[in-house]
Amino acid sequence: MKIETAPDLSFFALLAKLGSMTATARELGVTPPAVTKRLSLMEQRLGVRLVNRTTRRISLTNEGELYLAQATQILASIRDMEESVSSGRAAPKGLLRVNATPGFGRTRIAPLVSRFAHRYPEVEVELHLTDRPISLVEEAYDLAIRFGELPDTRLTARKLMSNRRFLCASPAYLNQAGEPQTPAELHRHRCILHRQNDDVYGTWRLQKGKAVELVKVRGAVSSNDGDIVLNWALEGHGIVQRSEWDVAKYLASGRLKEVMTDYRLPDADLYVYYLSRSNLPAKVRAFIDFIAEDFRAPSA
Repeated sequence: MKIETAPDLSFFALLAKLGSMTATARELGVTPPAVTKRLSLMEQRLGVRLVNRTTRRISLTNEGELYLAQATQILASIRDMEESVSSGRAAPKGLLRVNATPGFGRTRIAPLVSRFAHRYPEVEVELHLTDRPISLVEEAYDLAIRFGELPDTRLTARKLMSNRRFLCASPAYLNQAGEPQTPAELHRHRCILHRQNDDVYGTWRLQKGKAVELVKVRGAVSSNDGDIVLNWALEGHGIVQRSEWDVAKYLASGRLKEVMTDYRLPDADLYVYYLSRSNLPAKVRAFIDFIAEDFRAPSA
């Protein structure tokens, strides 16, 4: 039996990513019939159908999904092996895939990536911004920059910044609705809800001493975008749960006021996550050191 080669695996991974014979042919610089023939030869050799063909798009069969998952892991292993061998090179190089959340990624990480790219021109950085939970292994990211801890023991975390959470509201809202003093009083207040995949929706966790209370809150507005819910708080729509990074300047200026200061919310510390490896690729190590140094530096 012929052993699969890396080019065969790369070809199928590209086809699955683009979802089109024509697009794959364009990317490879060949004709669509050549792509069709190559795929047919793979299917004949394996004895299974890997994709379902339609007029414009393709979709993976169950066998194709399994093949892609294995191919992705093998290609990642090959890449890691090559990068480990060359990790001692002075200049990091190659593709670096970074994931971050949308709002923070746009305002803080994108400028940092720009400076990193100028310093290391041989590194090609892909910055992907997503709110949903991700898998570094399955989605082939080199690292992720996230608030809070990720429940994946395969990852190593490096803390970049401490970041407390607060309950706060605009003075206009508090003048009209009053200021809550206990978790129970939140039931009669309008609360602005941030829909996040990693949190129980509409449930806030407050701690005073060793006592922890889970409070189910309600409100007239909610969003999965952190910037939107912050703006709604500034406009007087209710009480919001936000992190120190988001609201520090508004608390300092008086546009927002912290409420229930005797209670503590779960922290939202900032971490960079990456796969646990004995020898990190030079590009990954360089980026982690770069971002850690940037967060240690005093703000301008």
